[in-house]
Amino acid sequence: MAQRSSPSEDLIEFWLDKAVEWGQATTFTSQQDVCLHLQKLRTFLQQLCQKLQTMNTTVAMRTFPLVGQLFGRLCWNPYVIADEESQRTLLQCLWCLYSAEPQNTVELKANDWLWNLLCHLISEEDKSAASTSLQTLSCIPEELHSNLVKDMVSSLVTELAGICHNGIHMPARPLSDRLHSLSVLCLPLVTHPEAAPLIGTLLLCPEFGHNGALSAEFLEAVGKAVLEKKLVLDEPEVMSLWLRCLPSLEKATLHLIDSLVSNESLLPQDMEHLMMDSLLPKASAYHAPIFLTVKDIFRQMLLESSENTPVQSIIRLFTRCFVQSLLLEDMQERLPLKVFFPHHPQSLVMALLKLPSEVPSHVWEEHLKWISWTLRNVVEVEELTGSCQRLFENWFLLVQCGDWVDVAAQHLTASDSETSGALLWLLAFYHHPNNESQQRSESLAVARGVCDHLKSLFASAPPTAAHLETLLSLAATDSQQCRTPHLIDQLAVNFVVFSEGGNAVAKEVVRAMMHWSSRKVVSALKAGIEHRLNRYGLMDFKAHSRLKIMQEVLQEQLRTTI
Repeated sequence: MAQRSSPSEDLIEFWLDKAVEWGQATTFTSQQDVCLHLQKLRTFLQQLCQKLQTMNTTVAMRTFPLVGQLFGRLCWNPYVIADEESQRTLLQCLWCLYSAEPQNTVELKANDWLWNLLCHLISEEDKSAASTSLQTLSCIPEELHSNLVKDMVSSLVTELAGICHNGIHMPARPLSDRLHSLSVLCLPLVTHPEAAPLIGTLLLCPEFGHNGALSAEFLEAVGKAVLEKKLVLDEPEVMSLWLRCLPSLEKATLHLIDSLVSNESLLPQDMEHLMMDSLLPKASAYHAPIFLTVKDIFRQMLLESSENTPVQSIIRLFTRCFVQSLLLEDMQERLPLKVFFPHHPQSLVMALLKLPSEVPSHVWEEHLKWISWTLRNVVEVEELTGSCQRLFENWFLLVQCGDWVDVAAQHLTASDSETSGALLWLLAFYHHPNNESQQRSESLAVARGVCDHLKSLFASAPPTAAHLETLLSLAATDSQQCRTPHLIDQLAVNFVVFSEGGNAVAKEVVRAMMHWSSRKVVSALKAGIEHRLNRYGLMDFKAHSRLKIMQEVLQEQLRTTI
């Protein structure tokens, strides 16, 4: 039969008669006839597909009432769908008929039928019937399935690339509907590796309207598959997913936090690798809405428990990795800090966000004094106005930039009286933000007493029993009253590592700490200092030997408890 320039009902009837005659191509005669007609069938299907792209489902079924029967029979013919071009065009035709938002009973019924047919085409299950027929084609069912999906994906990616990225004109409404339909029909494919290019292309297509074009169910399914590592996408595609789907971003953030908190054996360097591998810091540096959402999750966790030390460490790590990612961006493309921290004095933000490695070590002390003075002025003003929320936000900023708190604790081991006052205030505010002015003064007095005793202790050789007893008494009393336990722990560990006293004093102080603190807390503080020194190339012989002494005492304490 001569092929016409466009499909007609007569042509559809002709090919339907052929499809009925072929059945499922179980005889040699029918198989031979399919092969003889494949070229003409391909041409017909391509013309029909072009026509269907201009119609909705109701109009298509009214114009071509036999088209459903034809597609149904062709999709169950293994010789037809074994031909790459024919099965690809068939899938496109089915895609065109599917209604993302069915408007009537006809479209609802058509969707059910189309869904079953599409699932049949892309499913790896129930291939036993086709297997016998395909043996003569030397085609394994699993290979056919994989090739089918690959060809379908390739065709749709080419189409979408032309529409979304190469400037081919298509009205916004039909394009939005098309993207929505494709995203709905991709739901069964999200865990198929062959479908990743199509899913990625859909995610990178422009958004339309407030709700976007892509199905919410599709976005959530993709987010789950990415989180479970059942789907691998390129970085821009993952970022686009998070921008389009807030639940996916929230789940990715909570999953990262859980991974870091639940595994207590992770070393700081391992935690940093996990953080960078999550892509969240890099995505946050590229897209301020992602950063602000992640920050909101951290903020809520701290509001629920300001004493959540593990989460504070994760927040600090995230911010450090975020700053590193920000610095890697081209200066002209880098977003201003005001976008990420809109409610803080920008001079304070810039000072805190500078990594210690970016500031010469000989000016660390002045840098810290300026941070403490600026933050203290802001806090005192807000305490007078009774603005608890603003007070929390300033503390939250300090938590995000907690590396400077560690540097402050280190400098307290050798600072003069004026400087130590500023540094102690910074540490006291970091560890106990909820203290009011009077409580903070009391905490500072206790911390100063501990600091003075530690200085005296490390200045004496050998360590005096009186100083050790006084230190133990101060720390034990403070621990019972729950005023500054974390601050005292940090002070003691920093004196052990950085003070000028002898190793014997360091060993006795670590042993004394076991009476008021825990092995877990001391180990975490030790690991944090060790990682910071190694990271910034600041590890020297003295610090290395003191850290080794700490490890020996911790091992000794572990043996006595077993």
